[in-house]
Amino acid sequence: MDRHEAIKNAYKDLGGEATFYDGMITCSTLPGKAVCKLVWNMDKRKNTRYLDLALSGIPKDFSGRMLEVPVGTGVLTMPVYEALPGADITCLDYSPDMMERAKRQAEKRGLKNVRFIQGDVGKLPFPDGSFELVLSLNGFHAFPDKGAAYREVFRVLKPGGIFCGCFYVKDENKRTDWFIEKIYTPKGYFTPPYETARSLEKRLKAMYRKAEVKTVEGMAVFRCRKGVLF
Repeated sequence: MDRHEAIKNAYKDLGGEATFYDGMITCSTLPGKAVCKLVWNMDKRKNTRYLDLALSGIPKDFSGRMLEVPVGTGVLTMPVYEALPGADITCLDYSPDMMERAKRQAEKRGLKNVRFIQGDVGKLPFPDGSFELVLSLNGFHAFPDKGAAYREVFRVLKPGGIFCGCFYVKDENKRTDWFIEKIYTPKGYFTPPYETARSLEKRLKAMYRKAEVKTVEGMAVFRCRKGVLF
């Protein structure tokens, strides 16, 4: 199964473990599709497109050390990790409840190369240059100290390493921005300040040797590579 199909079938594969969040993030249930359309102006095609782009930074034959932060329930990535048997994958999340769900999915799929650690992205418990790749899906818009998160990801990446993923950016869709400001932020789901696509690209290009940012509605997808030291 390729990555596109893995994303398409992610919710269905969860069985009884599926949550409302899983249905929304995969745009796979009636309530999930309603939220995707109302808040994000996305249908299944757009939802799959931004996730495809976010995961495209992972080489199909990747066999190095990889960090995913935050892992959430693992709905998006556990199916992908089945196709990376040679990779050494560490999944970190601040929420033990979310991480426990991801752990059960990894066990269900028989993933022996994935380990789970509870921790704070603003203070990662790893030495400098520990990973060849860091993946972050739908996390940075919720992190309370985004500056620390950016610095820590950069620190734990090896020179030449890849940082890729996605998160919400403002000024791409007015309706989405309204929901984020009036509902998601007051409820504590998301934490300001928020990047724009332009500010994100500027930030990443200042930190990394190569950086690319694209948007699908209010979601920015990015891929960048850390410079090599000589």
